[in-house]
Parts: sequence; C-alpha cells; structure tokens
Amino acid sequence: MDSDTQEAAQREVSDIVARARAAQQAITDYTQEQTDDLCAAAAWAVARPERAEALAKLAVDEGGFGTYADKVTKITKRVLGVLADMRDVATVGVVESDPARGLTKIAKPVGVVAGLIPTTGPDATPPVKALFALKGRNAIVVAPHPRTAETTTAVVAAMREACEQVGAPADLVQVIDTPSLAKTQELMRQADLIVATGGAGMVKAAYSSGTPAYGVGVGNAVHVVDETADLDDAASAIVAAKTFDLATSCLADNALVVEDSVYEPLLERLLAYGGHRCSAQQKATLAAVMWPGESHIPSADVVAKSAGTIARKAGFELSEDRTFLIVEEDGVGPEHPFSGEKLSVVLAVYRYTGSIKRAVETVNNITDYQGLGHTCGIHTTRDGHVDALAHGTRTARVLVNQNLNEGAGSARNGLPFTLSLSCGTWGGNITTENINARHFVNLTWVSRPIEPQPISEEELFARHWARYGR
Repeated sequence: MDSDTQEAAQREVSDIVARARAAQQAITDYTQEQTDDLCAAAAWAVARPERAEALAKLAVDEGGFGTYADKVTKITKRVLGVLADMRDVATVGVVESDPARGLTKIAKPVGVVAGLIPTTGPDATPPVKALFALKGRNAIVVAPHPRTAETTTAVVAAMREACEQVGAPADLVQVIDTPSLAKTQELMRQADLIVATGGAGMVKAAYSSGTPAYGVGVGNAVHVVDETADLDDAASAIVAAKTFDLATSCLADNALVVEDSVYEPLLERLLAYGGHRCSAQQKATLAAVMWPGESHIPSADVVAKSAGTIARKAGFELSEDRTFLIVEEDGVGPEHPFSGEKLSVVLAVYRYTGSIKRAVETVNNITDYQGLGHTCGIHTTRDGHVDALAHGTRTARVLVNQNLNEGAGSARNGLPFTLSLSCGTWGGNITTENINARHFVNLTWVSRPIEPQPISEEELFARHWARYGR
C-alpha cells in the first residue's frame, strides 16, 4: 500500500469516526426508554415488508448469492428476533444490584463500533450489528465488502433515516461508501470495538488491529443422527438448514454423521426432500470444480449457488426438483475436501457403527480440520447421547432435535438471536457466546462494604487433610 493511499484512507476514516464520536456523545445521556425507541425505529426501518423486500432483491442482484425469498425471511426474522431479545435487557444506568455482596453494576457505552460485513450477508448483518451497538448507546461505522457495498449502503441509509425520525443524529450509523482494505484497516485502528463477521482472514486482521474485537470462527457444522432419531423430523430439519438461502449461513449442515442402521433410511428421506446422491465420478468432478488448485476454500463459483448450477459446472445435469447434492465420505482432511466448510448446497454424509462415542470421534475429526469450536447438532431421543456429544466435542453450541440454523437464535430455543457466532479459544475467539447486546456495553462495578465473610481453613482443606494429612 503506497503512502498516498494510506494517508487518504486515514483522512476519510478519521472524518467518519469523528462524526460518529460526536453523534455518540449526543446520546450518552439517553434514558433506557429513549434508547429502546431508537432501536425500534432502526429495526422497523429495515424489517418493514416493502423495505425488506427491496433490500433482499438488491442483495441477490448485486452479490449473486442466495435467494430472494429466503433473504426477506432472514432480514425480518433476524432483525425482529434481535429486537425481541433486547426488549427487556437493561443497558442504561444501574443494570444489576446484589445487596448481599455489596455490588452494583452500571452500564456505559463502549464508544464507536466497527462492523465488518461479509459479502454473503450485506443485508441482515448490518442491522443486527447496528441494533446491538445502538442498544448500548454507541455509534457504529459499517465496513461493507466491496462486492456488495451497494446493498449495505442502502441498509445503512434506511437506519440513518430512522435515527433522524426519533430525533437522534443520523451519524450514529455510518458506512464506508467506497470500501477498501486500507479504509477497513484504518477503521479497525480508530474504533473502540470491532465486531468481525466473515472469513478467517478478516477475523485475524481484526484481532491483530490492536483494538478489542469480537470475532467468529470458521463454520462447518456437523449433525449427528443416531438410531433413535425421528428420521422424518431429522431429514426435514437438515434440508431446511442446508437449502435456506442456498447455504449462505455458517450454520447450515456441512456434514452428517449417521448411525449405520438408519443410514439408508435417512438418505431415502433426503432424496425424497430434493437431494441428489452423487456417484463416485460426480463426486470427483465436483471436487475439482469446488476446490480448483490447492485452495481449501470453496470457489466463489459454487458459493450460495443452486444445485443445478453447481452440477452443470461439474459436468452433469440435475432435474429441476433437486435442491441439494449429497456426497458420501469416509475421510477427513485436505485430501478429503468435502470434510471442510462448503458454503454451498453440498452435503457430506458419514456412516458410523458402534456406540455414540464413534460419532463423537468423527465430529471431532471433522471440526479439527475445519470448524473447531463452532456448532454441532444431534437428532436423538436419548439424553445420554446428547450428553456424550456435549461433553465430548469442542463446540460452542449443541443443537438437539433442531434445524442447525436455529443456533443463531430461534423462537424454539433460548439462544440469543445474532449473526455473529463465536467459537471460543478453540476457534480463535475470546468467547463461545452468540454475540448480543450485552457485549456492547462497559460495566462499572460499584463495591460497598459488607459484613466480613470469614474464610475457614477447615472447610477449604478438610478433604485434602483427610487424604494427605496436614
């Protein structure tokens, strides 16, 4: 990067961040009611039907990823879900009091948030991050992906109008109009907090910027189906997640690990739901198209494209009713690329025999290659199998008898709605949580004196002394 480019980026971003800081200061004394009214306005500006439909169409036309109808659903469900989650969350003033311990917690803004947006999520990701930021009385500057900048800019414009509608500064929500690597790097340097959703390179850059950051890990969710599963329910959930928006979600099933006795019955159901079972030859040509050269990242030519489009690129035709591709696999690692994240309607299927421990082992082998710390799921009627998967895998989320996309929040579970799914230290992140509004405030802890609580050596060391003596 030449010095002129760097200086120009610094000047532009400095101006944007200065406006953001001024806007944030203007709402620093907002009450909780004012803050919530601001969030409601921003949410409705994006989620109201005609706006969501326009943004969904723009996202598909501009980026070429996913489907129009599913993007409408994603925008509305994610935005409304986040707003509902935040409704009773206190983010202003005293948010927690514990008289017995003499503790009071006071929430305060973090300042200016940098929101890094992936090319596959230019429509729903910006408002979700903006709502989290605004709920904490922060300003946010969005850095779009160059390929889908028009969509993200349109989303931001809608939220800026909403801010003005309720008497708040429009500059609470801003976007880098003509994005570049230099500007994104400068934004990360000047912001107070980064929320990075996207590829591993983006997340690593965020963590390397010197600014506190919440990042996400690589996807590659794995779904176990054991011998006790309701196969119709399992197949329905798997297909729903795999085909929604043509698998733009990092939660969409990438691999199934299926118990031997239900392997063929499950595949029969998957075929009935629109799957195509690839032959060995089709698998080979598909691999060559999806991973040309030595890259372990799928080609953009197959990311979030229809099954028919992907098949044609691989040299074979599908009937129009086929919506996803099934590849049978038995290996893991670079020599078995289907074991990694595919970002497409291509599903790898593994067979296991024996106890649930074999399934846990396979899940760990797959996620050790790609997806460590992210998400797995299981269809079962045995709590012991759930426990084995939950205790035995290095994953932040374990979904039980659900569509894996519900890992980002659902009316059917208690997980926070989000589009930023962290993976803990396993995936190179600082937390395993679904990033939500609680991550966008600083807490001041007020400590008052209480009656001293004596510490008893007898209680602390009784078992040690009994075993080993004093």
